[in-house]
Amino acid sequence: MEFNRNTVGKALKIKAFLLDVDGVLTNGGITYDNSGMEYKTFNVKDGQIISHLTKMGFIVGVITGRESQVVKNRCSELRIDFHKHGIKNKLIEYAKFKDLYNLKDENIAYIGDDIIDLCILSQCGLSITPNDARSYMKENVDIVTDSKGGEGVFRDIADYVLECQGLLSELINKLK
Repeated sequence: MEFNRNTVGKALKIKAFLLDVDGVLTNGGITYDNSGMEYKTFNVKDGQIISHLTKMGFIVGVITGRESQVVKNRCSELRIDFHKHGIKNKLIEYAKFKDLYNLKDENIAYIGDDIIDLCILSQCGLSITPNDARSYMKENVDIVTDSKGGEGVFRDIADYVLECQGLLSELINKLK
């Protein structure tokens, strides 16, 4: 992953993960069948780490610009703590997230892939974008992941934060 030099210090303060969906948890593609049913593909590795994070006391949230029953179903299935859909001004929901969980900007890692996410990426404690994001996104974040959207971006960051906080090896040993 590409980092700026302050990422470890920032990762040590993280208590919550907040994510966009399309282009982060998915590859950004939307498929419709002839009857209008929507389909998306999620990476199971992203989903796998969420239950472990919540058991460890981390908060996981989603703010997405699209209304999608598929995404709502996935958020419910994964028991994501906070999820807001069809949001055009993500900064308002970001403020609600901070207030609800009594968090400061420095406690939040945010992963976004497009210009609608810049408002949060410029405020949060640890800002991340996938490898396939536009160059102007990469220039405005702390970390660019090795993975493209939908290919384990969230897992990359969750593992990184856990490793920085000395919790990844503890989790691995617990699961052996």
